[in-house]
Amino acid sequence: MASTGLQLVGIVLSVLGGVFGALVCAAPLWRVSAFVGGELVIAQVLWEGLWMNCLSQTTGQIQCKTYDSTLALPFSAQAARGLTVLSLLLCLLALMLAVAGAKCTHCMGATNPSSKTRVARLAGVLFLAAGVIYIVPICWTAYGIIKDFYDPNIAAPLKRELGPALYLGWGASVLLIVGGFLLQHGSGPPMSRVKPVITAPVKDNPKAPEVKQPEKSFV
Repeated sequence: MASTGLQLVGIVLSVLGGVFGALVCAAPLWRVSAFVGGELVIAQVLWEGLWMNCLSQTTGQIQCKTYDSTLALPFSAQAARGLTVLSLLLCLLALMLAVAGAKCTHCMGATNPSSKTRVARLAGVLFLAAGVIYIVPICWTAYGIIKDFYDPNIAAPLKRELGPALYLGWGASVLLIVGGFLLQHGSGPPMSRVKPVITAPVKDNPKAPEVKQPEKSFV
């Protein structure tokens, strides 16, 4: 029962991590305008994401526009797109395997529990890999934002701050990693006690009596 509970908790955490990851991937809140320097422009705020950027004004009007060309984006943005999409695809594959290999389901039948165990453990490894892959573009983007923010050669209007999507992305990565670990750990084979084998002592075979051969006499 304990391993089944670990499996369920791991699946729930991993699903939450995948849902948050999909929201972060679609949200245009990775980069936010930084109000630094002597000139503060508070009439509008620029939000930037992987697929579009939005301009928010103080009147409440928001205008969003997708990027015209993918190849025109910097390499970091292109890599972030690819890694996040790859991570979400791994989450989808891992979810299907987790449902098939969970102990509380009968997708693969109950005749071969070892196969269900291997499938569930594979799902946990995929969730772990998805979390590690997802955290790479998040940290990469955050590092670029912080580096540009403290670069004196970049003008103040071009500086950006960490958007709320990055913080949610870190949380999604942690959920995927923890959920994958719990699923993989809870899908292990049950620990069975080894019963001692008692064997009867082997008695030594009694030595056969030595037969004395009669001595030959030479007459």
